[in-house]
Amino acid sequence: MSAYQNDIKAVAAVKAAAGSSWSAIDPESVARMRAQNRFKTGLEIAQYTADIMRKDMAEYDADSSVYTQSLGCWHGFIGQQKLISIKKHLKTTNKRYLYLSGWMVAALRSDFGPLPDQSMHEKTSVSGLIEELYTFLRQADARELDLLFTALDTARAAGDNAKAADLQNQIDNYETHVVPIIADIDAGFGNPEATYLLAKRMIEAGACCIQIENQVSDEKQCGHQDGKVTVPHADFIAKINAVRYAFLELGIDNGVIVARTDSLGAGLTKQIAVTKEPGDLGDQYNSFLDCEEVSAADMQNGDVVINRGGKLLRPKRLPSNLFQFRAGTGEARCVLDSITSLQNGADMLWIETEKPHVGQIAEMVNEIRKTIPNAKLVYNNSPSFNWTLNFRQQAFDNLAAAGKDVSAYDRAKLMSVDYDATELAQIADESIRTFQRDASAQAGIFHHLITLPTYHTAALSTDNLAKGYFADQGMLAYVKGVQREEIRQGIACVKHQNMSGSDLGDAHKEYFAGEAALKAGGKDNTMNQFS
Repeated sequence: MSAYQNDIKAVAAVKAAAGSSWSAIDPESVARMRAQNRFKTGLEIAQYTADIMRKDMAEYDADSSVYTQSLGCWHGFIGQQKLISIKKHLKTTNKRYLYLSGWMVAALRSDFGPLPDQSMHEKTSVSGLIEELYTFLRQADARELDLLFTALDTARAAGDNAKAADLQNQIDNYETHVVPIIADIDAGFGNPEATYLLAKRMIEAGACCIQIENQVSDEKQCGHQDGKVTVPHADFIAKINAVRYAFLELGIDNGVIVARTDSLGAGLTKQIAVTKEPGDLGDQYNSFLDCEEVSAADMQNGDVVINRGGKLLRPKRLPSNLFQFRAGTGEARCVLDSITSLQNGADMLWIETEKPHVGQIAEMVNEIRKTIPNAKLVYNNSPSFNWTLNFRQQAFDNLAAAGKDVSAYDRAKLMSVDYDATELAQIADESIRTFQRDASAQAGIFHHLITLPTYHTAALSTDNLAKGYFADQGMLAYVKGVQREEIRQGIACVKHQNMSGSDLGDAHKEYFAGEAALKAGGKDNTMNQFS
């Protein structure tokens, strides 16, 4: 017997025990409401999605072709529409997640207005967005199930038993829109206690996976901008521990932590690491500092020096009071960061790179896997990269290395539309198309995400609408560019009243008031024009 039928039976028993005062209560209506409200708390969501993510991680370890994907979102409605689209086109949410980008929270969700990605926004807006996303995903479940319930009632009324049985099977085996969210906690928004407190809020809101980066909290920068400052490993490990304690306190024992290293593009550190003996973790961190050997006589007022192997070394200190790493050490520092994080509580890695290049990522992952054989990455397929230019340049370089004639191309101007129909551009586009598959097979990438896709799609679609609407196209710009396409492509939002919950409300009114219910969905509802 299905959960739906069990609920009908259970509520019928409760109703019978309550006596005649419950005569208006319909057990099947209660069963429907329960089906539409499967998840009662954020912690239930966190546990459900953590189980999914752990299963997916194990399946990837066995077969690297089954990687996972997500798109970043900055509003519950955006996340909801992604999952509705996935279910419509792909018929399942399997291996598809959502990503919560700190960049988009800062740029689009702060009370201060648009902010750069520097952890200046209200940190509770992060947990608030997680809760909002899951509210919209749960509403998507309720709406879709309501459509199935309405169709079931129609089939029953028509005596179509086969149709009714098929609809009942769809209800009994319904796949939820609720999927894992990989949530960005930046650098923890403060010390380890602050990290722990925010992580708790995020988990209570439903997060099963938290991504944290090894930059300093007060000087944090976007991973694709200059001026990044990393912290010694001991500081970062303390924050990883803080997140793990938050998961364990709340009973999500299999919560997932993604440790991000920004060391590839971070040439600065605020601190010289504590070291107790040669070769320890602090000593390894300090070994990358840009130093010059000095004697006691060379030392000047205010100098900071370290003793390494019996030599006095003066790290290069900038006017900002930051210390500089040696140029060219970024990849080695990323490898050390990654191994250290995985050995100290992290489950997966995020290596922020300056370009999408499978070979570069694979080189670092191969080094990491010499120590941690099942190391896995979450990778940012970032809009901060010029994908067209990068991959055309890679194609140019590969053709040149193979001895092919590339004299028809100007490597510095490959972004030009003039090259769009060329063989080189076709090679580049095919490499872009297969990038995720190739990187997952060759570079250990379990999860591919785009951080800011809907920021850009919203800007592009709004620009296209505005330039026509406010010029000479008027309503045709909207009708041709938006509504007509919604109708023809079956976009659910064309029935915006239904998407906002109007039909759900009608169903509840009927449950509560029976024939006396005043419903919005009658013959005069203009949404009927889209039936």
